[in-house]
Amino acid sequence: MSFSLTVPLSVGESLNFTVALGEVVFVLGANGTGKSSLLQRFYAANHGRARRISAHRQTWFQSNAMTMSAHDKKSTENSISSVDTTPQSRWMDNYSAQRASVAIYDLIDAENVRARGIADAVDANNIDLARQLSKHDAPIKVINELLKLSNIPIEISVRESEQVMASRNGGPQYSIAELSDGERNALLIAANVLTAKPETILFIDEPERHLHRSIISPLLTILFSRRDDCAFVVSTHDVMLPLDNPDARTLLVRGCTYQHSQVVDWDADLVTTDTEIDEQLKQDILGSRRKLLFVEGTEQSLDKPLYSLLFPQVSVIPKASCRDVEHSVSSIRDAQSLHRLHAFGIVDNDRRTEANINELKDKGVYAVPVYAVESLYYHDDVLQRLAARQQTLTGADAVQSLELAKSSAIDAILPHIKRLSERVVEASIRQDLMSKLPKRADIAHAQPLNVTIDVPAVVAAEVSRLTEACKAADLTAVIARYPVRETPALDRIATSLGFQGRSQYESAVRRLLMDDGAALAVLQNLFATLKDDIDAS
Repeated sequence: MSFSLTVPLSVGESLNFTVALGEVVFVLGANGTGKSSLLQRFYAANHGRARRISAHRQTWFQSNAMTMSAHDKKSTENSISSVDTTPQSRWMDNYSAQRASVAIYDLIDAENVRARGIADAVDANNIDLARQLSKHDAPIKVINELLKLSNIPIEISVRESEQVMASRNGGPQYSIAELSDGERNALLIAANVLTAKPETILFIDEPERHLHRSIISPLLTILFSRRDDCAFVVSTHDVMLPLDNPDARTLLVRGCTYQHSQVVDWDADLVTTDTEIDEQLKQDILGSRRKLLFVEGTEQSLDKPLYSLLFPQVSVIPKASCRDVEHSVSSIRDAQSLHRLHAFGIVDNDRRTEANINELKDKGVYAVPVYAVESLYYHDDVLQRLAARQQTLTGADAVQSLELAKSSAIDAILPHIKRLSERVVEASIRQDLMSKLPKRADIAHAQPLNVTIDVPAVVAAEVSRLTEACKAADLTAVIARYPVRETPALDRIATSLGFQGRSQYESAVRRLLMDDGAALAVLQNLFATLKDDIDAS
């Protein structure tokens, strides 16, 4: 059995196709392209065997109990079916409250019908029939399974006086009228689908309107599999929903033509799910490509505010670690054709090798050209500019303040030379060890692997390097290579320049970058091509 659908096209003959039982067609398009009008047209042509589920309908319940008789319910359904065939039903609904009541009636009635059938079989001593009937799950049981699989932690049940109740994570029961908007919408969609008669075509309009895709995607996919005795047509803005259902077809809707208030034809194509959606349609549906920059740190760390100033054309998203940054960028870039996101990442240098830095850049992840983000806040050019600013405010000589800041910082670092050296050596030794791990070819040849690292010698060399830099008063090199935030050095710099402490100093750096384009450019240029790469994406 199948359902015939027709789309009058703006150019050429009409597009005619059928949807068989067990098949799904997604109608994908931007706002204003006539998707809802198209679904209303499809429904009118098949309303004798169709059910319409729309996200713009009322999603709250006036009651959680059966409030209508069987006669009232039948009469209401006939009225709803008749009204839904009219063009006005696309935007107007005089039966919004009754639709929710019908859904509740169908849920309770299905539960009662199943229970009566099993009871009658038992009364007739037909235990085999009772067992057979009990294997057919009532819609409420199926709904509970769906809700669980769709990441919604509630369970539905029918209690005294035929009231439909909800319970969250096994807690106290409460009326389904108290469910959240998303939970109610999920319940209504599931109830309408599961209680539909076999050989029905279901038209679902924009199900994602009240539900996050982490919920609506599994919910729809499972409903499709549960009701393979029905056909589905789903209107959506979510380009991922068709991809989540690879056996579905997609009707791409690019636009429509109005005569007065009615749509008379459409610009549309019917494609299989694996067909590439063209770039213009993606932009119409989802808007311009959004650029994301993942950085190490938290919402409260120094990274996010600084990078938001350096790269204002992107949304900066902190991640807990460098691995999280790399994973986030890779995940988005691997699915580039499926969404409107373009991702970049910034990770701390952490003494990475040149090869590793280049490898990361090929993946869209850029290593900070210094040890950590603090080194950008205390970059030599930034220190000079802030010292000059302070001179205009306090009258303190900029040159003398800068010299005091540098010498005070070096003095604060001297007692920590060995510990700082060991910290950077730890990272370099780990990288060295990882680079020496056997590859598959090495393992295949079964050769012994001997790795020797003279740790004392490596530490001694690093101590010597840091000692020489301190003797030369080369604060720039020290800050760039070592985790000086673990010493009082940065506080000494801040107070020497006339600030109350690091927090006030770092705030002044951000104000400097807002006001001084040259200072901003200096730090941006430290990231080589990152700014240009973001602009070009």
